[in-house]
Amino acid sequence: MDKAKKHEPLFHIAKRDSLPMYKSWAIRCAAILVALIVAGIITMLLTGENPLNVYSTMVKGAFGTSRRIWSLLQSLSMLLCISLAVTPAFKMRFWNIGAEGQVLIGGLATAACMILLGDKVPNALLIVVMIAASISAAAIWALIPAFFKAKFNTNETLFTLMMNYVAIQLVSYFEMLWENPKGSSNIGIINQSTHAGWLPTIGNFDYLLNIIVVFALTIFMYIYLKYSKHGYELSVVGESENTARYIGLNVKKVIMRTMLLSGAVCGIAGLLLVGGTNHTITTTTAGGRGFTAIMVSWLAKFNPIIMILTAFLITFMQAGAGEISTVFGLNESFSDILTGIILFFIIGCEFFINYKLQFRSSHKEVK
Repeated sequence: MDKAKKHEPLFHIAKRDSLPMYKSWAIRCAAILVALIVAGIITMLLTGENPLNVYSTMVKGAFGTSRRIWSLLQSLSMLLCISLAVTPAFKMRFWNIGAEGQVLIGGLATAACMILLGDKVPNALLIVVMIAASISAAAIWALIPAFFKAKFNTNETLFTLMMNYVAIQLVSYFEMLWENPKGSSNIGIINQSTHAGWLPTIGNFDYLLNIIVVFALTIFMYIYLKYSKHGYELSVVGESENTARYIGLNVKKVIMRTMLLSGAVCGIAGLLLVGGTNHTITTTTAGGRGFTAIMVSWLAKFNPIIMILTAFLITFMQAGAGEISTVFGLNESFSDILTGIILFFIIGCEFFINYKLQFRSSHKEVK
């Protein structure tokens, strides 16, 4: 027996049974606390600054003025919107890495309507056309890789990723085509004098409409995924395509339908960014949110309500990190280091939520 024990590994990793919600969130909170301590130590070693001053500056950068609060809420709503878009596909185990391009295509369709129809149709009709065009364009863009996956079993990760670059080049081409003024290589503010196609503001709050729309999308997506027949079907396909076929589901149809939905929501994000926020289109309009949204969705376990918290955490860190670079005169890379440390611990703690370590002698869990 002793000889057999010697050949056993010191410890092994075992899948953990589902933890109660309070325990899993306690692990996540502990991870954030440890991350702040580690980031504080690194701050002292590299800059000599008091970590508490750095953290208070981060809070001030996010919530210091009403303008900053509204800017934070706008950034939060856009990140949350794109996270909602990728969630149905990811829950179906369709790895849609193309949200960045789908948002750009939706934004490009919006910009095209504003430029080509801005002085030709009434503003109310223009906005209706913008909505239809942005949703349709992004949905069709997302349907392309879904079609090839369903029909020919292509690799959706590479397909959707490569389509991002195609979308970027399309936007770059139209930037040159519609440049204003000529020779500037950018479109500039579209319809700046007439505001044709600009989404309406609610009161004095420029971003309130965006926030309301995304909040409504969050409720819709939660109900769709949890209680609708389509939500159930995409969950079954995600668990096992063979099981889905066995119970009579049309897997190809589910894949294409789900990606149409993902693309449509990305189109809404493009509409809100171009028509409601920036009033122009550039290759950086999506701002990397298509990739960050994957992390937001995954950390929330594809739960749209919890996504509000994960999107807020990331948006807050991005806003606060930029402020400490300004106040302390630090290189922007340093703020990225702090953000990376915190995210590393948050992502890493998921291991201890899903797995446990069992040692050879005692078989006690390390939680």
